[in-house]
Amino acid sequence: MTNSQLRAPRALRNAGVRPLPRMLKLTVPALAVGALAASAAAADTTRAEGAPTGDAAMLLPPVEVVASPLSTPLVVVTDPKAPRQPLPASDGADYLKTIPGFTSIRSGGTNGDPVLRGMFGSRLNILANGMPTLGACPNRMDAPTSYIAPESYDKVTVVKGPQTVLYGPGASAGTVLFERVTPRFERPGMRVDGSLVGGSFGRNDQNVDLTAGTPDVYGRVTANHAHSQDYQDGNGNTVPSQWDKWNADAALGWTPDDHTRVELTAGTGDGYARYAGRGMDGAHFRRETFGLSFDKRHLGDVLDRIEARVYYNEADHVMDNYTLRQPDPTSSMPMRMASEVRRRTVGARAAATFRFAGDFKLVTGVDAQSNRLDSRSAMGRQNYGDQPWDAQATMWNAGVFGELTWYASDVARVIGGARVDYASARDKRAMKRGMMTSKPNPTFDDDRTKVLPSGFVRYERDLASLPVTWYAGIGHAERYPDYWELFSATRGPAGSVNAFSAVQPEKTTQLDVGAQYKSDRFDAWVSAYAGYVQDFILFNYAAGMMGPSTQATNVNAQIMGGEAGVSWRPVAPLRVETSLAYAWGRNVANGDPLPQMPPLEARIGLEYTRGAWSAGGLWRVVAPQHRYAPNEGNVVGKDFGPSAGFGVLSLHTQYNVSKTVQISVGVDNVLNKAYTEHLNLAGNAGFGYPANAPVMEPGRTAWVRVSAKL
Repeated sequence: MTNSQLRAPRALRNAGVRPLPRMLKLTVPALAVGALAASAAAADTTRAEGAPTGDAAMLLPPVEVVASPLSTPLVVVTDPKAPRQPLPASDGADYLKTIPGFTSIRSGGTNGDPVLRGMFGSRLNILANGMPTLGACPNRMDAPTSYIAPESYDKVTVVKGPQTVLYGPGASAGTVLFERVTPRFERPGMRVDGSLVGGSFGRNDQNVDLTAGTPDVYGRVTANHAHSQDYQDGNGNTVPSQWDKWNADAALGWTPDDHTRVELTAGTGDGYARYAGRGMDGAHFRRETFGLSFDKRHLGDVLDRIEARVYYNEADHVMDNYTLRQPDPTSSMPMRMASEVRRRTVGARAAATFRFAGDFKLVTGVDAQSNRLDSRSAMGRQNYGDQPWDAQATMWNAGVFGELTWYASDVARVIGGARVDYASARDKRAMKRGMMTSKPNPTFDDDRTKVLPSGFVRYERDLASLPVTWYAGIGHAERYPDYWELFSATRGPAGSVNAFSAVQPEKTTQLDVGAQYKSDRFDAWVSAYAGYVQDFILFNYAAGMMGPSTQATNVNAQIMGGEAGVSWRPVAPLRVETSLAYAWGRNVANGDPLPQMPPLEARIGLEYTRGAWSAGGLWRVVAPQHRYAPNEGNVVGKDFGPSAGFGVLSLHTQYNVSKTVQISVGVDNVLNKAYTEHLNLAGNAGFGYPANAPVMEPGRTAWVRVSAKL
């Protein structure tokens, strides 16, 4: 088998499709970029004939390098379609890590796992178009964000800390909403938004967002494809990291008036990725989603809004050690092995908004979701698709919530909320399977249930003498252990038969404070937190006689940290931005640091705009991390030891061809720095990496992005 055949997905090789030659891989994206620019410019000339020129080109946004809050220090709202450095994101985690406070557990080219303030997994509630899209892999190879193509959404909203109860259970670290917003058509028409990306290491993306409709009905289609070959690190070494993804979503909406909307949605997607830091690669990342929503606003003086949604989604993930690599005869998996896992989720949410006497707003409702997880596997020449499905788990959650806002005055607000969740999980594993043997599962068909209360209260105030808003809030969130914490660990707490039987829910109590200053030329913001986590779920990694094992257990923990940022415009063409993020955690029992905590990180951005041109750069500086807990972590990764600090410089320029077309060119890691992130997977020995050697990050990367909005 040749190297080019090895890199191609097995399905394409079997169909007789050969990988594109290198020259074609470079030429096709370049031709597509030119075609989009030409067609969009022509369309703009036709549609905007007689429109103002010159400064009108500046209606298009400059490249973002530091995502500052657009609402309050607590709530961050960003536009995922806006140009941004570094290289356009490959998935949801890739996008979120550009927001201060977020990092990602890196695994190579794509499909990292997002981390907010050092907190990971279901502590971070992620919804895509109102639906939780959860992965199925027991090791989170298909993290929830791996199914999200950011540029196919219109808005990303982040709520830090346990400071809302509206969007589902848990969310002790925060809530992330990837949202599509389709404005009602005033007259029959069409909207088109698209972009093309070409870059180093074979990177090429195509994104299109097409909406057509009348005042009464509309149809919308969003589709994207993205691909990258293995990248090279700053030392010139190739890192196994090739990936390919595509997504397609459609929506059909009925808008009989300005305040009513009924929308039917459907989506699908797939992809593959190979990982330098795992023993298997992802051969498929299939997803299917269906949803129906209803939204009615301005109903009356008291009942202001009713919203409801039902949805179904399925994640079907295949991992193997032979599609994108050769089996390693010296590893624990010397022969061909494949595993297919799937999660099917059915859920619903209904909420009503009430307004009382102009001073109070109450949002109250119910939500529920059911998850079923199954798996099947094969070895040698067996076909996993011919094997029967084995049930793994069923999980259920139903909650009731209410969030009240009191507009105490023109400058002061009090917001409080509470929710109660009924959570349950059933162990459907008839056999407990090891590397070489299987035995009956002692908790087969056992059911665990728990009632979990959560709530918060927050005070916000605008100062009369200064353009300053500040807030202080305290929140409490009780989080049921997720699928990975109950079923992925080899062992549970000491004395238990397994993790399912004994891992307890987490209980986080956290104080959040912050302030924001806004003026014509100078903006500044700060947000900070301090919390106590009872029964924090911790993973311990150890080497056993039968190979590595993991133990999920509960400890008590203290956490604190914060983020700050400044945006300064000393003169009209120049904008300087900085941000700072820090997270700290401590195991109360032994005083050790909490594992998987990102180090102190600073971002310094500069943007100069002159007419239709802009240019700038980003200097990302990360401090060394000396606080670590060896062989402790989460279901994805563990601490290996201390990590070195680094600084990475990236530059870009942008030209607004017209009011609707812009071209951005960038170079990330201009100095070709060789570095690794602290939150990282160890390289896999099958690719020649020594034990506990983290995966190196990409070296110098050039890219071009052409976008059009018609």
